[in-house]
Amino acid sequence: MIEGEDVPAGSLPLAARSPGKCIVFGEHAVVHGGPELVVAIDLYVQVGARAAPRPSLNGSTQSAEENPYFQEGLHRLWGTRPPIALTVTSRVPRSAGLGSSAAFCSAIAALLGSATGGLSRAHLAERAFEVERGAQGVGSPGDTSATVAGGYVALNAGAGASLWSVSDGERTWAVRRVSDPGWLWVVAYSGIPRNTAETVRTVSRRLSEPDGPGLLERFRTVALAGIEAIGEERREEVGRLLTENQRLLREVGVSHPRLEALLEAAAPASFGGKLTGAGAGGSIVVLPHPGREVEAVRRIARAGGVPFVVRVARLGAGLVPPATAGAVSGRSLPGDDPDDRAVR
Repeated sequence: MIEGEDVPAGSLPLAARSPGKCIVFGEHAVVHGGPELVVAIDLYVQVGARAAPRPSLNGSTQSAEENPYFQEGLHRLWGTRPPIALTVTSRVPRSAGLGSSAAFCSAIAALLGSATGGLSRAHLAERAFEVERGAQGVGSPGDTSATVAGGYVALNAGAGASLWSVSDGERTWAVRRVSDPGWLWVVAYSGIPRNTAETVRTVSRRLSEPDGPGLLERFRTVALAGIEAIGEERREEVGRLLTENQRLLREVGVSHPRLEALLEAAAPASFGGKLTGAGAGGSIVVLPHPGREVEAVRRIARAGGVPFVVRVARLGAGLVPPATAGAVSGRSLPGDDPDDRAVR
């Protein structure tokens, strides 16, 4: 699909693909109306859907019954229509802060939106957020907006082209395009899974304390400066702000010793870095010095992380043409190992 293209009407069987995401600046503050910068990355989730006698997820009816994203997607997007079976493959680690749930929600929204008559890209962003928010109970539309739009997107900030606005009934987030500086990033999974909903609630409680408004303002200041520095392609300033953002995340209690060890290991080969996503485990993101990406990867791997050099995924979630439905673009498809699956 091309950027901005609507999802056309189609009929089952269908397949859709969505990139993962990385939050560069502003996680947690965005839940409270602050600015955020998110980039879609070239780790993909692909979902296939077909008619079936009963709902199933990767061949399992029990998984379909127990998976909140599958159930929320059916409830909101499929209703009482005949049962469907979903098959999911992924290169995005689960519970790692790299958008496995956002990518799944965006792909299933594209699939079911197509099968029910098609939908606009702005509507796709709304539906994907509704499914993820409904399953998690908390959160903002930054992750799903990035996986739907592709590229870099800013919430509540920036002067780029307006993409859409998303509301949860109490708060509205304005989503804008941010120019792509063309940089490589290194993300790395710590091996420590995290619970997004619980971590978001923990930070919300912390920000309700007497010094909370001051902390939130510091998050806002760093995110706004970071969005501006990305747009102006100032690597050293972005690195400094990443490190400052990490100090704030540490202060609100969502870092983890493993994350700190990975960031320390990557430091000699990078401008700066931070945790990405909810925290308390999950992943880090670092901006490597040009030409030293492999060094950063090796340093992180020796420290026990699972690193990836990632590029920006310029295209967001969309249907997969029949000729390419068997491959995840830019990455090899995993086999039958259930640990490779984004959703079980």
